[in-house]
Formats: sequence, C-alpha cells, structure tokens
Amino acid sequence: MELVACGKKIDLSDQVKIMGILNVTPDSFFDGGKNIEFKNAINHAIELKNAGADFIDIGGESTRPGADPVPEEIEYKRVIPVIEKLASELNTPISVDTRKPKIAEAALKAGAIIVNDVEANRNDPEMWQIVSKYNAGYVLMHMLGSPKTMQISPTYEDVVNDIFTFFNERISILNNYGIKKEQIILDPGIGFGKTLQHNLELIARIRIFKKLGCPLLLGASRKSFIGQLFDAPKENRLPGSLACACWAAFQGVNIVRVHDVKETVQAVKLIEKLLSITK
Repeated sequence: MELVACGKKIDLSDQVKIMGILNVTPDSFFDGGKNIEFKNAINHAIELKNAGADFIDIGGESTRPGADPVPEEIEYKRVIPVIEKLASELNTPISVDTRKPKIAEAALKAGAIIVNDVEANRNDPEMWQIVSKYNAGYVLMHMLGSPKTMQISPTYEDVVNDIFTFFNERISILNNYGIKKEQIILDPGIGFGKTLQHNLELIARIRIFKKLGCPLLLGASRKSFIGQLFDAPKENRLPGSLACACWAAFQGVNIVRVHDVKETVQAVKLIEKLLSITK
C-alpha cells in the first residue's frame, strides 16, 4: 500500500510507520506546555526523528475532551513557523493537526504534506478543496460532535459498523472533490466521542477498516481509556500505549500516532520480527 501526498509517494506496505506527536500548545492532555517555545519545539522534533519517527504531526490547538477552540491567529503563530523550520531542515514528512482550512493551507505552503483533520465529521468543502488543490494526504478521523461536547453520552448502534459506514460515505465525498483513496488515511478516533467500551471494540476490530482500501492509522497513545482500565494517570500509561501499538502492528495498521517514539519503535519492530518468522 502506498500513500500519495503532495507529489511524494510513501510505501506503507512493509512495516508500521511511526507518527511522532509534536504539540505546540499550553494545554494538550499529555505534553501541554513542554514545546510551546519555538526552540523547544524544534529540538523535540529532532528528538522524534532521531528516535525513529517516520512522520511528525504538529498541532497548535488542543482537542482534548472539553477543550475550547483556539483563535486562528494564535494557532497560526504556534504552528506555521515550526513547520517552515522543520520542512527546511528535516527530511521527514510533516502533517498538520488542525480543523481550520486556512491553517491547513498555510501549513501545506510551509512544507507539510498531510492534513490531520480531527473534525472530518463536518461537511467542510473549504477543507476538502484545499486538500484537493495541493494533492495533500488527508487523515479522515471520526469524531462524534466537537472536542467541547464529544464525551457527553456518546451513543452508537454498533460503534464499528457505524464508523465503517461513516468512512465509506466520506471516501465517496472526498473522491468527488478529486481526493483519491491513496491520499486518504482512516483514523477511527480513539477517545473522540467514545466510551471505554467503544474504544476497546474499535481497537479490537480495527482490521475491518482495511476493507475500505485506504491506509489505516491508530492514535491511542496515553489516552484516558488506558487510565480508566488501570486507574493510571497519564504519566503511567506507556505500557498500555505500547500494547495498543503492538496490537496495531499485528492487525495490519499502517501508522501509529504516538508520544513515545523510541519505545514504540522497539516494541513494534519486535512484533514485526516475530510475525515474519510465523508467516
């Protein structure tokens, strides 16, 4: 399987790719404030690359449950200078984690090649037109509602089937905007409008989404469902995060989005080595 983004072709067929998280925010749930300063952000991105990150995902607006929106001009000042610097110095594909079309376009102009859209549940022609214009990669993530409201009694008939249907319908719409399947990455949105049981079902049955023919991403790193299961604060959720990454490798997921790149690389490479022996 191949991802096509802004003229680049990225082979996703041989092993799980690691997407390192770089939050340039004061309030992200795990690492908020650590990389809000420009120098810290650049240094952390270099650390992620050296640890084995295949992508770097840069976000300037927290989408944790209950988060308030960030004004566009503030998000721009946080994100765009960092993308410009990293795109000129690192040979690592960059994605921008944003739900604002103008930020997405500015990021693509600055050197990002993927738009990670956490609000792909909205009907937003402007965002899709921008992705189509730049032939960018597009992370199609499922979320019920908005970050402010998503965890207020999320309800599904069958969470896996409902999200499968959502993906199928959205892929058709994106195709109509000229966005091809090889540009689209599917993300079921762990923790975005889901209960503990919903999250577990999605991770357990994640392989089903491969039937849709697009690359598949899992973002479970340090999330609250791990804390719910083990009464663990965010600082103590690395073991559960690694278990999710290993399960993703076993299930054929193409990309895992993580905070702890070094540890995840070691874990999934061992799983892949074992799987290669048993084939």
